[in-house]
Amino acid sequence: MSKVFALVDCNNFYVSCERVFNPRLAGKPVIVLSNNDGCAVARSNEAKALGFRFGVPVFEIQALIKTHDIQVYSSNYALYGDMSRRVMETLAQFAPEMEIYSIDEAFLDLSDLPGDGLTEYGRRIQAAVRQWTGIPVSVGIAETKTLAKIANRLAKQSEKTGGVLNLTASPLQDRALAEVEVADVWGIGRRYAEFLKKSGIINARQLRDADREFIRGRMGVVGTRMQQELKGCCCYPLEENPPVKKGITVSRSFKAGVESLAQLNEAVAAYVSRGAEKLRKENVAAGVLMVFLMTNRFKQERYYCNLETIRLPVPTSDTAELIHYAGEGLRAIYRRGYCYKRAGVMFKDLVSAGPIQAGLFDDRDRRRSKKLMQTLDRINTQMGAGTLLYAAAGLGKGQRWRTAFKKRSPAYTTNWAQLPTVT
Repeated sequence: MSKVFALVDCNNFYVSCERVFNPRLAGKPVIVLSNNDGCAVARSNEAKALGFRFGVPVFEIQALIKTHDIQVYSSNYALYGDMSRRVMETLAQFAPEMEIYSIDEAFLDLSDLPGDGLTEYGRRIQAAVRQWTGIPVSVGIAETKTLAKIANRLAKQSEKTGGVLNLTASPLQDRALAEVEVADVWGIGRRYAEFLKKSGIINARQLRDADREFIRGRMGVVGTRMQQELKGCCCYPLEENPPVKKGITVSRSFKAGVESLAQLNEAVAAYVSRGAEKLRKENVAAGVLMVFLMTNRFKQERYYCNLETIRLPVPTSDTAELIHYAGEGLRAIYRRGYCYKRAGVMFKDLVSAGPIQAGLFDDRDRRRSKKLMQTLDRINTQMGAGTLLYAAAGLGKGQRWRTAFKKRSPAYTTNWAQLPTVT
């Protein structure tokens, strides 16, 4: 049986999440900012029409924001994460197999459905997600994941499609591929795009029809698979189980420069706490811990950047133990007299948190540590993130390293105290 995939992608996801709980934003230009309210990372269609680019720094567009009455929001990851979960739970009811590709898009396997009903089924998916979550989505349907990505892209751009485009056995497939620039084909990076354009391959149709040996010689098996996918031959099946992570990084830019070692210690301890939670959630332990810090390289002052690598005596996900070693690493690279702008931690050499080879001289009570971390995670899950935290991460206000979210909307769906009210 030939394969059929649907790519369901949320439209302007961060902005759409804000609009679900604030309907007055409908039809208005809206942008959502990155950490520390630095850059525009999500834009409504109205904001895009005004020329707001992805990633543009806010200080460059302050006048335009005021002139056009742009609605500006800080990132609200608690809200976006929970809304993503609701969308994915809805989609799971429409296909026997599904791959969650990112926070706002997923591939569905529709191979069992009759070909003449695919478009209508896509509209049912679109309507159900909108009704049950409030999030608008576009649906692209095709024989391969690469073609489904292209169908989804065109569905978003064309009002005639109504947000659903089915390219399976479609006479319009040639025309559709000709309208997509080769740089926008799934898997084509900047360097491949430059090479293909220099070779006269401008759009997806030309890439599909290019000489196979030429593509194989310059792009290897990756290029060959792209060609096959564009021809409708499935090379990439659904990945229902995401691959095991090779590393976890937690890093933030500070809202203001930090000079003191004490404040840097707090920041690193907070990042370690977050990273350790992720380790335990993935059921892995870290064998290597890396700590780094840097000053602002865009300012005309002495630039300093350094990193310390610590091989842990026993792989661990214990927050307190990791904070201890991270503190040692930070003291090794800290230099007085610099104004630091960013710090972070990286966990490498991840191993299963199941049976772990104990160290000969390890005197830590690992069983007790595991129970303590399980209790910590359980309480924070039930009572809210940060209910229990290590004092090393700092308890006071005015921490210059804390990420700024001055325009963040309430956590409508994850905090009892911030539930929306109806009057």
